[in-house]
Amino acid sequence: MSDTILIESHDGWVEITLNRPDRRNALNDEMHLALREALADAVNDENCRAILITGNGKGFCAGQDLGDRDPRKMGGPPDLSETLNTWYNPLIRMIRSAKKPVVCAVNGVAAGAGANIALACDIVLAAESASFIQAFAKIGLVPDAGGSWALTNLLGEARAKALALTGEPLPAAKAADWGLIWKAVADDRLMEEARALVSGFAKGPTVGYALTKELIHAASANPLDAHLDMEAQYQGRAGRTPDYAEGVIAFFDKRPPAFSGKE
Repeated sequence: MSDTILIESHDGWVEITLNRPDRRNALNDEMHLALREALADAVNDENCRAILITGNGKGFCAGQDLGDRDPRKMGGPPDLSETLNTWYNPLIRMIRSAKKPVVCAVNGVAAGAGANIALACDIVLAAESASFIQAFAKIGLVPDAGGSWALTNLLGEARAKALALTGEPLPAAKAADWGLIWKAVADDRLMEEARALVSGFAKGPTVGYALTKELIHAASANPLDAHLDMEAQYQGRAGRTPDYAEGVIAFFDKRPPAFSGKE
């Protein structure tokens, strides 16, 4: 495994750390491959029931490493659609479709695609010193890695346009107030709180979490009537899991439930 990504396995969960601190964890091809491999391993490991993604150093991720995109060193314009289809879009889809919680701890600036990788995660905590920057307009590009979708769906058209067109940094506290992320945390408490959250998810009803994610992802596109039917179908599945029985019995026994995470 490349040293551009650090992997630490815990009891039921995995911590994945972006590790190019000298480049603010900007993504090059080597790092893309290592991150995808680490994430795929965690997603496909049934013993891993939650995932934490964070960055090493002062920044979370500066997006694409522009050192690999210097026009003076290229024979012509790059095919950035190929870059997205090869690297970023599969990564975003993997995070969104993971059948377990994916938490992101944004330890510093998250810029460009780095911001949007964070926003693809299920729950985002950010250090109070962190900020989110849609830097694309500064170099004549459009928000990618799901950025134009996430901004619009989470914030609405007015704020999405303003952030995308100006490239103005959005401080973590304001991002939380606006509903872009879950919450901002004191810098010295970020990793402690993020790890405690993921550790708790690793002991939770994993199938129920996965079904909840799918319902929420579908909600913005579904009419209410269809969504009620979908809820009933998914609740039927959840009610047949051992975790439902365990949760109810634990409630009556007045003890913490011991969820298996199995269907």
